Amino acid sequence: MNTPEDTPAAAVAALPPAPPTPSATARPSRWPTLLTLVALALTVIALAVAWQTQRRVKSLERELVQRQESSQRDAADARATARSAQELAQDASAKSALLDARVSDAAMQRSQVEELLQSVARSRDENVVADVEAAIRVALQQSALTGSAEPLVLTLKQADERLARYNQPQLERVRRAIARDLERTRAQGAVDVATLAARLDETVRLVDELPLLAVGRAATAPVAAATTTVPAADADDWRARATAWWHAGLAHVGNELRSLVRVTRIDHPESVLATPEQQVFLRENLKLRLLNARLALFSRQFDIAQSDLRDAQSVLDRYFDRSSKRVVAASEALRQVSLQSRQSALPRPDETLAALTTAAAGR
Repeated sequence: MNTPEDTPAAAVAALPPAPPTPSATARPSRWPTLLTLVALALTVIALAVAWQTQRRVKSLERELVQRQESSQRDAADARATARSAQELAQDASAKSALLDARVSDAAMQRSQVEELLQSVARSRDENVVADVEAAIRVALQQSALTGSAEPLVLTLKQADERLARYNQPQLERVRRAIARDLERTRAQGAVDVATLAARLDETVRLVDELPLLAVGRAATAPVAAATTTVPAADADDWRARATAWWHAGLAHVGNELRSLVRVTRIDHPESVLATPEQQVFLRENLKLRLLNARLALFSRQFDIAQSDLRDAQSVLDRYFDRSSKRVVAASEALRQVSLQSRQSALPRPDETLAALTTAAAGR
């Protein structure tokens, strides 16, 4: 580094001033003034530049402070936003996990529902066939218990209506079989229990009025007239009147004798020898037989009714007077009831059952 002693200006300044010359004092020099002006100008320029630089620095400082404050605010906002975003992300994650669980549950339930629907769709025809077959078999049991074809007819009609609403082509064969079995079942004659019971009630009321063999038959031949009409021409003839009286007396005596003796063929002597007490029990026994037959008809037990009617007919033929019109009417009523209450074999819907079995196997 150069020292002040090394510079020429310093060396010149260190030298002693020279004595003024007459020419120098007379004419002053301009260089110092110029140098001073230049120095002043440079100083002003330097001050201006320094002031401008200072202003710019202060402006930059203010701008930096503002930007720093703005950055801090932005950073604070960013941190707050980040915290809220993090909280929202956590909430969203929790909700997403919950939704995933619900979606998995919904997917599982949907798969179960789809399987159930498929199972229902596959087994719908099978269920219809099984229900119809079960209903027909129950109706067969009811018909066998009651002795009436009405439960079977009603069940076949309901099965045909159900299959018609179902409207499946593969079950048309079953419908045709049901129609044939229904027609055959309807053609089967049904026992009119009410009418038969009314006839039995009427017969029970007639039992007390039916004559027994032990009481005797009523006289069938009219008694001859006690007197004979005398012709008008012989009215005054005593001899003719005496003859007429004689003949009338003989006829009366003959009728009395014939009424005292009667010859009757009796196949069962005990029926004539029945005492009055036995006659009462005999009538009550006949009534009980008829009432039992009536109850058997109402309970559809036609075999028991036939047995009671046969016993009642046997009692009527054995102990009651067959020559009486009332006995004949009661016997005819019992015969009609016995004929009409004969149990006929109930038709079985075998064709329908076979068609249902085929339809179930084909599915």
